[in-house]
Amino acid sequence: MGATGGAVWGRTEQQDFRSRVRGTLLGVAVGDALGTPVDGTDLDGIRAAHGADGPAEMTVAHGRRGAVTHLTQLTLFSVDGLIRAQVRRDTGAWHPPTDLHRAYRRWETTQRDWGPDERRGEDGWLARQEWLYARRNPPRPLLLGLGDDTMGTPQAPKNPAEQGPEAAARSAPFGLLVGWEPQLVAQLAVECATQTHGHPTACLAAGAYAVIVQGLARGEVLDGSAQRALALLSARPGHEPVSEALRQALGAVRQGQPGPERITDLIGDGTAAGLVAAAVYCALVGEDVRHGLRLAVTHGGPSAATGALTGGLLGALHGETALPPAWLAELEGRSTVLELADDFAMEMTQGPALHGPSGSSPAWLTRYPRA
Repeated sequence: MGATGGAVWGRTEQQDFRSRVRGTLLGVAVGDALGTPVDGTDLDGIRAAHGADGPAEMTVAHGRRGAVTHLTQLTLFSVDGLIRAQVRRDTGAWHPPTDLHRAYRRWETTQRDWGPDERRGEDGWLARQEWLYARRNPPRPLLLGLGDDTMGTPQAPKNPAEQGPEAAARSAPFGLLVGWEPQLVAQLAVECATQTHGHPTACLAAGAYAVIVQGLARGEVLDGSAQRALALLSARPGHEPVSEALRQALGAVRQGQPGPERITDLIGDGTAAGLVAAAVYCALVGEDVRHGLRLAVTHGGPSAATGALTGGLLGALHGETALPPAWLAELEGRSTVLELADDFAMEMTQGPALHGPSGSSPAWLTRYPRA
């Protein structure tokens, strides 16, 4: 099945989809950038620097305001891999996890090289963006998992003890495959998570997050999307930590005013299950995007990852116009994010007009080579 599931896209549907794609990718980046300067800072320290409600604007990290980390970088390479998978279907090859692994390996190259190598034409457009060649404290499981050509699989995962949130945090783009069946979206996210984070908690949290994003990108409500994720999880071995965390998040909505203590409780020991649950909670109780993201980063834990996960949900739910313009204005790499989002939306809605048996756009194949 193709990414559009054979759907016919009218103009209104295309515009809505494009807004949600932009919102999702910008939301991940904005949440990442808002949380990065306070990541790991205790609550007292955050409040001393930013007030009781946490950061109200972009602040400095990595030498600039609005800086993003590996969380955003890898999310963009997820998009690149999905587009390349669609383009490669023209050759008769169709195995998206392989194309995603190649994309993640291109990201890994950005963490070693000084800048893009124009001689590697098969790397495509995204890998030629110089601003991505910045090492923003990527955790060891990412570098180990993507450090060689061997691809992790559910049968032989990389880093099988790792339960961290990084795989889930790059999985929002899988939810933008709105024409796929939800169980296929979950499976793709799970398979791609095994390339760096092989523990069932990390893999199933990635799958659940992608399914929730998909529901929002289809115009559904967040609570219903989370319930669908829970139903899909129930058939998976090892789902209990993720399912229990999501149930706690949904139940916490009815337990009074949101605050850092409740978010800290949901995050727990910092596994992917806890962070996805905290993101769902922040997106549910936030009065608007700004409030939800400030909640997501104002605690003593991994603020960047919680912010990125929450931003992906809020962007898919509300679209790009709901994101705070002042935050977007300072966001690192914003033009690249927007260009990639528009390419993804165009590929998913109008791919046959860009490449196929009847002819292909040379410019498109230069951006997203079949090789």
